[in-house]
Amino acid sequence: MLLELNQLIVKAGHQLLIKDVSWPAYKGILAELGDNRSSRIGYSQGMLEIMAPLPEHEVAKVIIGDLVKVLLEELDLEFWSLGSTTFDKESMDAGVEPDDCFYIQNEARIRGKDRINLETDPPPDLAIEIDITSRTRFNNYQALRVPELWRWNGSKLEINVLLNGKYV
Repeated sequence: MLLELNQLIVKAGHQLLIKDVSWPAYKGILAELGDNRSSRIGYSQGMLEIMAPLPEHEVAKVIIGDLVKVLLEELDLEFWSLGSTTFDKESMDAGVEPDDCFYIQNEARIRGKDRINLETDPPPDLAIEIDITSRTRFNNYQALRVPELWRWNGSKLEINVLLNGKYV
């Protein structure tokens, strides 16, 4: 018996992990689920994660994203906010959809692009993850070399900076 994606139900605040997923299968799942969905997808070395956020997750995402925008505007820095865009790179066997993300230092390099290809384009300069129902794993962001990762756990904002391939 084969299971189809439309048979899966992931309740808000929960996650589904599927192991031994190939890169082509991951890309096929992304295509089948499409862009107009409420779930978030993560992929790392054969492990696929499907998460369904809670309303409190979305509220925190908007507040922190707005804070970043205000800070960048006050600092008079050009930026491009790409929300929960899917970023993946086959050569690193990793893919992630941050809750929010920003191009700041590399904004000019990707300005106006309809598609970001991490094989040739830089990753976002800042990714934001809301870890209210599950904890963000560093491995995908490290593999994709995202310079800065902010994580909110509901009471504390943790700012992680990539140094020598590891977050501190």
